[in-house]
Amino acid sequence: MKTYKLALIGATGVVGRTAIKVLEEKNFPNFEYTFFSSYKSAGKKIKFLDKEYIVKELKEDSFDEGFDFAIFSAGGSTALKFAPIAASCGVIVVDNSSAFRMENTVPLVVPEVNSDTIKEHQGIIANPNCSTIQAVVALKPLDDKYDIKRIVYNTYQAVSGAGKQGVDDLNDGLKGLPPKKFPYEIVNNCLPQIDVFTDNGYTKEELKMINETRKILGKPNLKITATTVRVPVINSHSESINVEFENDFDLNELRELLKNSPGIVVQDDISHNIYPLATKACGSDKVFVGRIRRDDSIPYGINMWVVADNIRKGAASNAVQIIEKIIEERK
Repeated sequence: MKTYKLALIGATGVVGRTAIKVLEEKNFPNFEYTFFSSYKSAGKKIKFLDKEYIVKELKEDSFDEGFDFAIFSAGGSTALKFAPIAASCGVIVVDNSSAFRMENTVPLVVPEVNSDTIKEHQGIIANPNCSTIQAVVALKPLDDKYDIKRIVYNTYQAVSGAGKQGVDDLNDGLKGLPPKKFPYEIVNNCLPQIDVFTDNGYTKEELKMINETRKILGKPNLKITATTVRVPVINSHSESINVEFENDFDLNELRELLKNSPGIVVQDDISHNIYPLATKACGSDKVFVGRIRRDDSIPYGINMWVVADNIRKGAASNAVQIIEKIIEERK
């Protein structure tokens, strides 16, 4: 059995630590691991699968020791500098930042949705935005069956999506302290701004969802609009998604289609107040879908409520699943 060498960059950050947890749960029998960080965190110790690892500083020659895979969870500037170096050494890079997502030569992959595009990589594979990942898992089977015409996204995104500083702002706000990460206090507020505003009035987060959805679904002209909102929730993003189809549908058939699609758990029993909740999605790699109902304002439309753990499925787990898929294909 071949032994695979995996480098995890950004091992001490929020996503990096979650990736370590996911890898520990999977406990691959034929993997060797090396953990990297910036010079500030280098030297820290990580306990992983009953062994202690020393975190190494990421340098330009770090990939000379011959890795098969590298998961980057260290931000766009680090990825732009080091991912091409890793790829030039024969390493398959899975990058969690936005650095390469819209590059034509870089596959943007959610394994349940478009794993067939992995083979097109030229050394680098991009992980989509967390809010995009959970949305397209729910949308792909519907698009295949009914042909999506238009999407309206409204998201309610947890503070963990802004990293440790976002979580700190919520916790500090509960103590009456001012925010450091967000422009306003997040306690008792919903902030209709994630990332910076662009010239057309949309935030970068909203444009990410629009453009990434088009790329993943292979529909460059798909009509999509989005409003992304930060809410005072620690973890797991919630999304209200309105979908208009080209073709009619039977609602019960549509619900069954979602139930039988990979990565999805349907929680949709309004008679017992059952629907997806952020607290229940935490720690899971599944995408939870509920409140599925017709939109009677258009001929062929639905509304649905989609919830997922933004740090796990929205980042860490998706990256690990991509590597799993590559190994499966090799077999």
